Amino acid sequence: MTSDTLLRGLERGLLTVGLALGVWCAAVLVEARFHNAVTIGGPLTVTQTAVPALAGDARDATGDLRSAPANAAGTLLGRLEAPSVRMSTNIFEGSDDGTLSRGAGHIENTPFAGQPGNIGIAGHRDTVFRPLRDVKVGDPLALTTADRTYRYRISQTLIVGPDDVYVLDPTGRPTLTLVTCYPFNFVGHAPKRFIVRATLEGDDTRNTRPGDGRTPTGSSRSR
Repeated sequence: MTSDTLLRGLERGLLTVGLALGVWCAAVLVEARFHNAVTIGGPLTVTQTAVPALAGDARDATGDLRSAPANAAGTLLGRLEAPSVRMSTNIFEGSDDGTLSRGAGHIENTPFAGQPGNIGIAGHRDTVFRPLRDVKVGDPLALTTADRTYRYRISQTLIVGPDDVYVLDPTGRPTLTLVTCYPFNFVGHAPKRFIVRATLEGDDTRNTRPGDGRTPTGSSRSR
């Protein structure tokens, strides 16, 4: 076998690998775009954690707070937006690889919007959370569920190790914590984590669609 034959074989092999990787990347991007295009429909049931729900949340006939069942992995919970960096992504229940390939993922065993404490949301640094590299303290965030938009303000960004799970510890006031890998341009498994911490400023009731049996309020409240 001559060197020319070897080079031609190597060239064909590399071309085949390159095409396969290109098709795989395109499939991942198309899947993420498809899932991000899913709209938020009717009322959502959010994961109930050990902490009590906020005053004004769902109550039973006796007036006691009613616990909601946990959502199945992959359930669409809402949408997260960071307008200052043009980021917008759907939020699904769970933080496994399959869920994070579709959008951002609500970290298990943390509260969700409408509940007190520290909401944890994870996302990949090279897809939906890539714009976070440009956020700054003071930038706004919005988390929208089926019936309400929660408005946050970024209070802190920090870089931690992968074992520094204290960033998801309970907090005394409603808080949103975004987690992604760092550095953003690292090739391979990034060694650190980039954290965005935001505090709740208020929430706005969304105008509901005609015929859904609810009255649009457009009201706003702050905590």
